[in-house]
Amino acid sequence: MKASCLLEKLELASNRRPDWQGKRGGIEKHMLVTDLAGLRLAPGARLLGLDLGEKTIGLALSDTSCSIATPMQTLKRGKFSADAARLYNIISVEGVGGLVVGLPLNMDGSDGPSAQSARAFARNWAGRSEVPVMFWDERLSTSAVTRTLIEADASRRRRREVVDKMAAAYILQGMLDRLRHMRDDA
Repeated sequence: MKASCLLEKLELASNRRPDWQGKRGGIEKHMLVTDLAGLRLAPGARLLGLDLGEKTIGLALSDTSCSIATPMQTLKRGKFSADAARLYNIISVEGVGGLVVGLPLNMDGSDGPSAQSARAFARNWAGRSEVPVMFWDERLSTSAVTRTLIEADASRRRRREVVDKMAAAYILQGMLDRLRHMRDDA
């Protein structure tokens, strides 16, 4: 599998129901998520893309056919339990069936502190929710979005406001395009 099209294996733990009070249930199943069929999305379910930063989480939402990603919003990061509760609220309201988390690998493909943080976020999420997680190699996504915004003559203030949610859409769209090509090749 090419590094630019990285679909990461993650053993996902799930509980019977999410518990945001900090109690943890046992691991009931493990799941290898490598394509939309593996996600077992219900008809009409969407994917939620996450660009995890140190201070913010950029969010993007797919359409119900999982073909187009749209920037959604940027959340200020806090404690994991508070972030997870806000995400779970969004998931419930928007009918999300899976998360696509940007994995910020180093240019040589190794994990740095940001990638380790993204993996820790996914592990913590998997311990609290049945909503599956997929990773997508997001190297240079923020740079690409920033370049596009500069070319569009967006002010620095405007770039700062939208870059995280647009990076999340860039990540999610990359995943959706790859999944579409995988379906077309099959």
